[in-house]
Amino acid sequence: DVQLQASGGGLVQAGGSLRLSCAASGIRFDDVAIGWFRQVPGKEREVVSCISSKDGIAVHANSVKGRFTISSDNAKNTAALQMNTLKPEDTAVYYCAVDPYNWPCDDNMRYWGKGTLVTVSS
Repeated sequence: DVQLQASGGGLVQAGGSLRLSCAASGIRFDDVAIGWFRQVPGKEREVVSCISSKDGIAVHANSVKGRFTISSDNAKNTAALQMNTLKPEDTAVYYCAVDPYNWPCDDNMRYWGKGTLVTVSS
């Protein structure tokens, strides 16, 4: 039974930083795609960042390039999203997702964690 636990959300002022973490159980991060997604009420969920645990290749949405960094710790089966220079438009519920076969990350990821709320005040 695969479980993903996202944490690290909170309230931060614009320009600040947050670090989200995703802890996985029931799956090894040997060769998986790990993604961070976000969703604002009334809008579609969008992929923010995606990383291949096997080779470390990472991709980011244009809206977060240069500000967000995704990483994975395969030995611990964890992933992180470092978010810097946060903007009010980054406010959303953030989800981590993992898939052993899907690359790049998209809405069809196999395993999803519960979201963590990030609120950026202006």
